Amino acid sequence: MNDNKNIASRPVLPEPSLRRLPWYLAYLRMLDNQHVEYVSSTQISKELNVDASQIAKDLSFLNIKGKTRIGYEVSTLVKELVDFLGFKKKHNAVVIGTGSLGGALMQDVGLAQYGLNIVAGFDVNNQLIGTSICGIPIYDINELAERQKEYNVAIAILTVPVEHSQEVADTAIRAGIKAIWNFTPFRIKAPANIVIANTSIYAHLAIIYNRMINNH
Repeated sequence: MNDNKNIASRPVLPEPSLRRLPWYLAYLRMLDNQHVEYVSSTQISKELNVDASQIAKDLSFLNIKGKTRIGYEVSTLVKELVDFLGFKKKHNAVVIGTGSLGGALMQDVGLAQYGLNIVAGFDVNNQLIGTSICGIPIYDINELAERQKEYNVAIAILTVPVEHSQEVADTAIRAGIKAIWNFTPFRIKAPANIVIANTSIYAHLAIIYNRMINNH
């Protein structure tokens, strides 16, 4: 079967729907581990606080339909979601900035369960270069282009100080990186063909603090 045809024919999900699919998967995996055979969108709705009609709509993008009065087959739905979300395939990645946050991500073995295979770290700190974290080697940032080819890396995880984010992102793109998972609060600029996902811990903290104040 031609994988390129499959990719070309896959529906393009709205980002909010795509963000919800891993929520469904986490809940469904729990049910699968409990040997639950079927689940309805209403049951998922109660557990995840997402409208049942929205759940059905999200899953329809995957061409998955539940059975009347029975619901979705849990094991099948788990497999379809894992495959659709790309968690089944191994994606080689590097961490750029191997300090406290970058180092923690390199130690997170749970990421491998979702297809993320961190093969190397990069830094400018001579005390870190030449060492390793959980067996993952740390190289000088100047070696990025060379190592990108060696490890066939498509994804860079950016955990550098904010003032260096754009510069390092540019370096990663020139080295052949196709996607950047950006953990810095800076919104980096990149060509349209480069995938950027922003995960700002500080922005989420701001939301928490603000809502805590408003709830009093």
